[in-house]
Parts: sequence; C-alpha cells; structure tokens
Amino acid sequence: MKNYFYSLLRKYIGLFVLSQNSVVEIDPTTPLLVGRFPQGKVTFRTGMPSTELASEFDEHRIVKIENVAETKPEYLIISGLIHYERDIQSMFAQTRALCSPETRLVLTYYSSMWRPLAAFASRFGLRRRVPESNWLAHEDVQNLLTLENFELIRLDQKVLIPFYIPLVSGFVNRCLAPLPFFRNLCLLNIALARPVDYVASKTEPSVSIVVPARNEAGNIEDIVKRLPEMGPDDELIFIEGNSTDATWKTIQEVQQRYGSERSILIAQQEGKGKGDAVRKGFSLATKDVLMILDADMTVPPEDLPKFYNAIKDGKGEFINGTRLVYPMEKEAMRFFNLLGNKFFALAFSFVLGQRYKDTLCGTKVIRRSNYLKLQANRSYFGDFDPFGDFDLIFGAARMGLKIVEVPIGYRERLYGETNISRWRHGAILLAMLVFAARRIKFL
Repeated sequence: MKNYFYSLLRKYIGLFVLSQNSVVEIDPTTPLLVGRFPQGKVTFRTGMPSTELASEFDEHRIVKIENVAETKPEYLIISGLIHYERDIQSMFAQTRALCSPETRLVLTYYSSMWRPLAAFASRFGLRRRVPESNWLAHEDVQNLLTLENFELIRLDQKVLIPFYIPLVSGFVNRCLAPLPFFRNLCLLNIALARPVDYVASKTEPSVSIVVPARNEAGNIEDIVKRLPEMGPDDELIFIEGNSTDATWKTIQEVQQRYGSERSILIAQQEGKGKGDAVRKGFSLATKDVLMILDADMTVPPEDLPKFYNAIKDGKGEFINGTRLVYPMEKEAMRFFNLLGNKFFALAFSFVLGQRYKDTLCGTKVIRRSNYLKLQANRSYFGDFDPFGDFDLIFGAARMGLKIVEVPIGYRERLYGETNISRWRHGAILLAMLVFAARRIKFL
C-alpha cells in the first residue's frame, strides 16, 4: 500500500518538479518521495534525522537547514507534516524564510473525510500508528499560507483508492478522481503556493513587444504610432508570415521611417501560423519582459501598460488578457465565437487548475527568464499549437506560474479579415484540450 501510494504521489508532484529543477523536502518521514528524485535533497529543522531515517539518505542528499536558502531551491516540499505539527503557522514562517521569489511550495495533506478510515487503518496495523492530530479544511490551509505571505496558486485533489487493485486502482485514480463530484471524495490534497510580498525591484524592466502580422498592412503604422512607452528601452518586433497584401513592404517602410525613434526589429517567418511567428519573435527578443500584441488591434495598444504593470509589480507571472469582462464593440466577436470562448475558458480552467475567463485573447505577457524555462520543456506537450496561446498557457500552468487576467475593451477589426477559421480551429482547440487533460489532469 505504502509503495503504491508514494508512486502516485511522485507522479503527481513530478508534473511540476522537472529533472532540471532543484527540490528539497522538509522533515521527510520516508525516502519514498523526494528520495526517489535523482536531484532530490532533504533538510531537517531539528538538525539531523533519526538514525533509522538517516540511513535511508546518502550524506550528499542532506542539506543543513541554515544552508537551504543559499541554494535557492525551485521547489520546497512539505508532505503530510501539517497533520502532526503543533504550530503550523510557525512552520510556514520558517519555510518562508527559505524561499527565493522563484521558489514554489508543494504542500500535501489528507482530506478530513478520510479521518475515520485513517484511524481504522492505524488501529489494525495497515499503516503506522501515528494518529494525525490536525485535520484541516482547504480554507484553513489557505488562510495559514496567507498569514505567512504565501499565495495559493492551485489545489489538486487526488487518489480515491490508495492501495493497488489490478486494473481497478489505475482506472479509478486516473479517470474518476479528477472529476467534479469524485474529487471531493479524494484522500490526497496537493497545494502549490508561491511566496509573495517581496520588496519590489526599483528597476523598470524593458519590454519586447512581438507583433505577428499576416495580411495586416493597414494596421502596421498605427501600431507604431499608438504603442505607449513602458520600460526604458523597449523593442518592437514585427514578424510577417505569408501575407498576400503589402504587409511585409509596409513593415520595412515603417522600420525605415520610425527606426530612429524606437527600436524596431523585423523578420519573416519560415513556417506557418501565429504560434510559429510568436516563437520566431521571442527568439529575437532581448528584453526582460515578452509581450504579444495581435496586429489586428482588436486589443488596443494603449492597454499594454496594464499588462506591464501587472507583471512588473509581481501581481502575476503570466498575464493573460480577457475580452469577456467589459462590453465589446458590436462586430468584435460573432455569437458562436463568444460561446466557444466561454466553453474553452471553463474547460481549460478545469484542466489547468487555475481560473481562465478567456483563453483565446491574443495578448499575453511573460518574463523572458520564465519563457526560456518553458521553451526547454515544450516537448512535454508537443509542438502542434498553431495559435501560440496554448503553448504558453500549458507551460505556465505546469511551471506553477501565477496567472492573472487583465480585462480589456475588445474592439472591432477595422482593416482586413480574421485569420481564424471558427470550425476548423475549434476542432484543433478541442483536440488540444483533450491532449492537455491527459497530460495534466488525468495522470
């Protein structure tokens, strides 16, 4: 039972903790969790573990508690300890002192609905006789995290059958446990949190604004004229792709006309689709913050400072635009497109574990450092996103980035025609949703 349960727990945590990530478990009670991660290390608040437990870990895997902060671990794991801790808030305070701004806390605890079964199993020797003194509700855990300057990013509920039954356990834990009704009955809760309230940097990051442009000749000059200043040394990157109008010629003319006033980079994509254009633009970008602005200007360039301030001030780490808060202009979005947007927003929110109101808004913002990490692990989801949006959304969710949405006033297109095919691209989105569900939700 124990080996099966911890094999599941390693798989769930392994969704976030990648092979290149540094990970430290605080006060482990067994080597079956982080001890099985090749890069995993452990630390003990009391100094050293018991003789029995110490023999389970190689000496190089044990880090002194006073040295943990110096290593800037990307993940700290606290597994099950809140059930036995006399002062959980103090434990979180000690943990907060070990974090850097990039650290993620992974916290596991059991559902209080399983308390009678846990007592029964302990009494009859099916598990260790370590009766849990604390059984906390999700709201209690979140409140304690908030008190010590942690922000809950996502909460997953896993495991309906904690022991192995051939064919049955795998099906139930993978296919039924994540579903809305059944997840409330699950044994295991996995919370992912980030430290907050660091003193904001006084430096103002510069921005690379990537504008994918196909058949948008009539919008190019207006983008340059209307784009507001944000950072001290921003750059504007136009990526033209397979246009049949004068888009490329217009981009070249604009660079010559305005290149002395602001940094403008231009290129033509070798592949097809917005996703390929975005990746091309990001590969040319040199600034700290990366932005996408659709060339159709249905998201006004004047709204970009809202996105900039959200990421600069640490409100979020992946900033997504939402067109579904404010009233939109009459011809901005067709009725079935609106229905499709709302459906996919609900579906992706369920799959990814963070709320999305609008997954299809083209304006997205991420720090370059996080994008490089996302890029390095793109193979997990594959490279078949023609839009570029979901490549970023999936990667940000897996990395545990805090996602924040910025409402914008969605405008009617004034030049050209949309490059989106409602039904063909809708089918692609549905396929991507199913794929993401298998890779993230139904593990």
